[in-house]
Amino acid sequence: MTAVLGTRPDQEKPRVKKPGRWSAPPRPVWEEEPSRAGQAGKGFALALACLAILFPLWIVIVTSLQTKKTIDEAGGLVVIPKGITFVAYQELLGGGQVQRAALVSVGVTVVGTLFSMAVSVLCAYGLSRSGSLGHRWILMTLLATMFFGAGLIPTYLLVQALGLTDTYLALILPSAVSVFNILVLRAFFMNISQELVDSARIDGAGEWRILFRIVMPLSRAVIAVISLFYAVGYWSAWFNASIYLTDQDMMPLQNVMIQLVQKQERPVGLSAQINTGQLSPLAVQMAVMVLALLPVAVLSPFVQKHFKKGMLTGAVKG
Repeated sequence: MTAVLGTRPDQEKPRVKKPGRWSAPPRPVWEEEPSRAGQAGKGFALALACLAILFPLWIVIVTSLQTKKTIDEAGGLVVIPKGITFVAYQELLGGGQVQRAALVSVGVTVVGTLFSMAVSVLCAYGLSRSGSLGHRWILMTLLATMFFGAGLIPTYLLVQALGLTDTYLALILPSAVSVFNILVLRAFFMNISQELVDSARIDGAGEWRILFRIVMPLSRAVIAVISLFYAVGYWSAWFNASIYLTDQDMMPLQNVMIQLVQKQERPVGLSAQINTGQLSPLAVQMAVMVLALLPVAVLSPFVQKHFKKGMLTGAVKG
């Protein structure tokens, strides 16, 4: 067969030219397999980063579970525990200002997250449709707010003029919408196949049905991530309450925690057991911090798997 085709046996398989001394490497350096020393160095750096994060958290948790005698012997924060007691948590959750503040924070976080997601999703979907009325001008206006702001005093005067001071709406409405989150949602919505949307329109589906039956189910990843961002923002917020609220019974958990840290000798709103010295104020402060970190620590692992798909796809593509 080779004789008929006029080819020689040595021409059937092309020879691969080996890289010479001065030739370029076969692949970039960042794609090469790391050496053992490099892997050990990465592992050591990762271990140090984990230790820097977990060690302060360990101190906070351990101190909140210690008695006043143990804390006094340690001279403050406790690293090595000596027994466990939940007296601080019993005092915090047994009623009073802290329990009420925790309920306020939970309510504001749930209602605020639902309201913010509703506004953000509707705004992002409208801006992702190129034929929507005035979408370009609205988009430019939203982008301008990322670079220019009215300031604290005009914002406070607006909230006061609307009659929102000393109301829970003052904790939600001033920070209800994030333009960055809207842009991420818009980019993700624009990445959805237009043919799929057009086929739904041919079948007679309206915009609301397309949004709730097609767009949102395909955007579960980015919606979960943005919801977590809003929830963490509402749960950790303290500034709005400090300037818009004067009633101590309406304060969220973060503001009560600030009061506890600033008034170490006599924490506000707790039982006489603390004021008489039977319970360490430092243990109460650490317990409040644990309660403030607990919801975020519990919810984050469930949303972690959506971060890469949700944030990177929504922020890069579109």
